[in-house]
Amino acid sequence: MNKESFKGFYNKTIKERQEIVAKEFNLTQEEIQTLTKEGPLPFSIANRMIENVIGTMPLAYGLATNFVIDGKDYVIPFALEEPSVVAAASNAAKLSSGFTTRADEPIMIGLIQIVKCENATDSLIKILSKKKELFEEIEKIDPILVKFGGGPRDLKGEVLRTSRGEMISLQLLVDVRDAMGANAINTMTEKIAPIIEEISGGEVRLRIISNLAIHRKASAKTIWTKEQLEKSMNGEMKGEEIIERILDAYEFAVATPFRTSTHNKGIMNGVDALTIATGNDFRGVEAGAHSFASFEKNYSSLTKYYKNEEGDLVGEIEMPMVLATIGGTMKSNPMAQISLKILGVKTSQELARVGAAVGLAQNFAALRALATTGIQAGHMKLHAKSLAAQAGAREDEIDLVAKKLIESKTINQQNAEEIIKELRTK
Repeated sequence: MNKESFKGFYNKTIKERQEIVAKEFNLTQEEIQTLTKEGPLPFSIANRMIENVIGTMPLAYGLATNFVIDGKDYVIPFALEEPSVVAAASNAAKLSSGFTTRADEPIMIGLIQIVKCENATDSLIKILSKKKELFEEIEKIDPILVKFGGGPRDLKGEVLRTSRGEMISLQLLVDVRDAMGANAINTMTEKIAPIIEEISGGEVRLRIISNLAIHRKASAKTIWTKEQLEKSMNGEMKGEEIIERILDAYEFAVATPFRTSTHNKGIMNGVDALTIATGNDFRGVEAGAHSFASFEKNYSSLTKYYKNEEGDLVGEIEMPMVLATIGGTMKSNPMAQISLKILGVKTSQELARVGAAVGLAQNFAALRALATTGIQAGHMKLHAKSLAAQAGAREDEIDLVAKKLIESKTINQQNAEEIIKELRTK
């Protein structure tokens, strides 16, 4: 590779960048066609989203079905690459009694770091005493947000004792309505920084939103009955036994972080897929979820399972759920717009409630599979088609090759290639 070819890469057109990449990395004609083919996200829009764009990276886009949330039917768009996630969520929702949910007001935290105060405690007291005046200034910064019912809600702070000396952590709580809130909050914290410095006598350093959105949580709850669970296993296992196995699996996640990590990852399989499909910041949602799982305690499960008086399984979830319905990406990404239209959600809080239900359903599906047939049974069944294609099966051969892979119980590429070879020699 010639490094000189990438000088001023950001100043090139997308076509010029593609030509450079094709040449420097010896792309085949087929690879060039893949790279330069425009999909649902036009190159012109992608070029405004990030830097140095050379193409777009598609994900499979599917629909999770059977969700009844607060008495309303939903079909939920998922964008991801992992087999069995959509099917698992749909099945878990079908088996449930329907989800009841709630969501906090969409309040986000803006952090302001203040250093070099003569007396940090005194400076913090002075800042907090000027809350009313500061809010008046903040409301001038984003009058549209205030007009729609948002704006500053509270100002909190604490003195941190660090190896660099004392510093103040100021928390500005802002109701951001249907937006994610990063741009609004970052602008607010930056613009009031000079006023904060004047009041405190210190110097403002970081001014940034926090992804630990403890004031913007969503929760969901549902019941899976013994009868439904037994029916789902075609009577091969009693409903009571399935519940006991799921509770054992849940307690395993409670007891060791080595399991908790993957347990919570199962939740995020669904939450991230919804987040990506709606054009939201899945990295921020991930950060908020995992930091909340260890907030004021050891890293723990975001879900909870127990039996009710009837002996049925109750599942609950609570976690930060920062999902917006308005904003730059949602407005510019055509697929995000389609997702929001399919969902039919009216507010960010409604979308957050959907997200909580999805997370709970996804987690239950994983626990049920792990505790009964094993996670690979369903996963590999769906993965077989992908393996068949990778092994070179034609479109008209894929279903048959996948079927034979499953029957052989040896689901790998080598076996797929042998099956294809055998089919073609007959």
